[in-house]
Amino acid sequence: MKIGFIGLGIMGKPMARNLLNAGYSLCVYDIVPECVKALVDAGAEAAESPRAVAEQCELILTMVPNSPQVREVLLGENGVLKGLRPGSRIVDMSSIDPTESVALEKEVAQHGGEMVDAPVSGGEPKAIDGTLSFMCGGKQEVFEEVKPVLEKMGSSVVRVGNIGSGNMAKLANQIMVASNIAAVAEALTLATKAGVDPQSVYYAVRGGLAGSTVLDAKAPMMLSRNFAPGFRIELHIKDLNNAVNAAGSVQMELPITSTVLGMMKHLQEEGKGKLDHSALVQYYEEKEQVEVKSL
Repeated sequence: MKIGFIGLGIMGKPMARNLLNAGYSLCVYDIVPECVKALVDAGAEAAESPRAVAEQCELILTMVPNSPQVREVLLGENGVLKGLRPGSRIVDMSSIDPTESVALEKEVAQHGGEMVDAPVSGGEPKAIDGTLSFMCGGKQEVFEEVKPVLEKMGSSVVRVGNIGSGNMAKLANQIMVASNIAAVAEALTLATKAGVDPQSVYYAVRGGLAGSTVLDAKAPMMLSRNFAPGFRIELHIKDLNNAVNAAGSVQMELPITSTVLGMMKHLQEEGKGKLDHSALVQYYEEKEQVEVKSL
């Protein structure tokens, strides 16, 4: 089976490589020629447009930044739906507004296809080693068809419910991750300002109830001053904006999410939007005039 893969950025490129390594034939497209060339050099076939991808493949995977890009890839002048084969499956792995997933699925159905929303969590490291977590929404039978492919890129592939529920789960995930990073940053800044070694604090708490995947992934980055993006602040802002919008649609307030979103927007205004979200510690450092690092 030839798989179409659209979107070869920080996440998409290693995900596509894992499919190649698993023995799948890939037809790839991205607006950045260098990204396409890297996959072609690894054994993929290039396509000149999303439409050309759909004309050759019955399973199309998309991994682009946000709702407008997904809409353009699917519905644009040279979009996937212009070349979609009847019975084709589209799996959108982007993190977008759940209402957009619902709307786009209706468009796909009108062209004879089926769609699953399957956003991922894990960032670049887990995209590289193939241990991403997929949160999926769509018909059970369609999910079962595409699950084996997703399992080549992730260690957890779970159907949450109908279309849109995958992205709702991803928003829940992003709320938890952002809040956890903020808490880690706040706690390590407090330790630093009190004259206690923040690295020792990290070692002391990681084995207890405060221990978490986020703590182990992000505290070392803060302490080593390594803010190379595994997941950029600007993308987390996008996700939290989507979460706030989703909450508004059900008349719910998100006070913690809104606070962390404001902190991230502050950093973005300072030109730090492309840093890893662990750079949230810089918000506290700026306020408290300290630098979090091992004493």
